[in-house]
Amino acid sequence: MNIRDKKSVFELRSRVLQCVRSFFIDRGFIEVETPVRIPVPALELHIDAELSDGKYLRTSPELHMKRLVAEGYDRIFQMGPCFRRGERGHLHNPEYTMLEWYRAGADYIDMLVDVKALIAFVVSEIHGRSALVYKGREIEVMPVWECLTVEEAFLKFAGWNPVKQFDADRFDCDMVEKVEPGLFLNMPVVLKDYPAEAAALARCKAGNPAVAERWELYLGGMEIANAFSELIDPVEQRRRFEECAEKRRGMGKEVYALDEDFLSAMKKGMPECGGVALGIDRLVMFLSDSVEIDQVMAFCV
Repeated sequence: MNIRDKKSVFELRSRVLQCVRSFFIDRGFIEVETPVRIPVPALELHIDAELSDGKYLRTSPELHMKRLVAEGYDRIFQMGPCFRRGERGHLHNPEYTMLEWYRAGADYIDMLVDVKALIAFVVSEIHGRSALVYKGREIEVMPVWECLTVEEAFLKFAGWNPVKQFDADRFDCDMVEKVEPGLFLNMPVVLKDYPAEAAALARCKAGNPAVAERWELYLGGMEIANAFSELIDPVEQRRRFEECAEKRRGMGKEVYALDEDFLSAMKKGMPECGGVALGIDRLVMFLSDSVEIDQVMAFCV
């Protein structure tokens, strides 16, 4: 599909961006901009950053946005480009557009309320009703969403419990090959309460340190958003970063320095907060009934 043939999709994409901004501004959020080129990216096991003349292109604006939360910005959002090295496929492009928002005094359940309202608002504004057709199936986004814990989903579809006995390689493989294909396709699906080992930036449940307060949202079988009750303990966050660095070193991956400015902001005092990252390109795919990310981007690399 050439650029001229994509015009109707780009018009829809423009409307989606306007709807997202309207949604957050009407709810008292401040739109912020944080650096795209940064000294160090967040340490995550399977996410690799692109170099840029001795610095890195951000894989997410998360750490800078949390620094703003630590400075008293209690309701913020941002849409902008992010970059991940080596990610290319029908749902992935090395450069993509991310929406992130953070809310002080909130947890991951509060953020689920936010994302339900956002999806319902955008679908209604774009399609004039609360349902749409994606890949030949009508998907109703209000009022019922399926919600499963990761433990329930893995026991049902993969036959084992990753919370009680975590295996990183088996977890990642079974998530893609067994769990995700088993999820309902005719309604939004939320997987929540991840093994702590699979949520390095999320806080653990009170009284159950094996489970992290994290969820992921699937629309039409496509993972589209990820949310945490954010970890705010700087000592624990440093420990997790250092543990991730050791694992990356053992895998032969580049090991990034710790973001000391972020850790200092946490030490200064991070309020309890929740955050969501949502892929704008995938949201536009869902709204335009597109099956390839190339169909909703003007230029892919």
